[in-house]
Amino acid sequence: MTRILRNLRLQAQCLRNSESGNATIQFVIMFPIFLTLFLSSFEFGILMLRQTFLERSVDSVIRELRLGQLPNPTHETIRTAICDRAPILPDCMETLMVEMRVVSTVTWTPLATDVVCKDKDLDINVTPPGPGFVNVGAANEMVLVRACSVFQPIFPTTQLGMSLKRTDLGGYALAANSAFVNEPR
Repeated sequence: MTRILRNLRLQAQCLRNSESGNATIQFVIMFPIFLTLFLSSFEFGILMLRQTFLERSVDSVIRELRLGQLPNPTHETIRTAICDRAPILPDCMETLMVEMRVVSTVTWTPLATDVVCKDKDLDINVTPPGPGFVNVGAANEMVLVRACSVFQPIFPTTQLGMSLKRTDLGGYALAANSAFVNEPR
């Protein structure tokens, strides 16, 4: 029995004095940190790219609308025009919701604080909720525009993917806002 204990003590002493495997321990500790940083950076880059494309496409379409280049605009034509200018938005026609409301110059009531996003399972041809949901207004009226689209994170298990505020639809929402005044004809 003492011989076995002596052998175990010698093996433990050899392991304690050995320096092989130090790089492996550092790798095991540091690799998940760098991988999480890389994946979160990639996720954030895609998120910002989608936000930029959404903002730019909304501004471009609103400019055309303001200049009268989109005759008789409807929810569907505005949504199609935005999606045509934002090819990086996945399932754009199925997930994009556009809200346009005239602002009263008497009360200056803004849009509601909650962004209306489209349910992915909702039929595309369903009329948007609420009266005046798409209202391009008359001459000299100010119109506020808000577009919202819902996306799934690319890496939902990373720290960034888990910390993104989820909507009731299961993804994260990106919204773009704009405003314009209808010029008198």
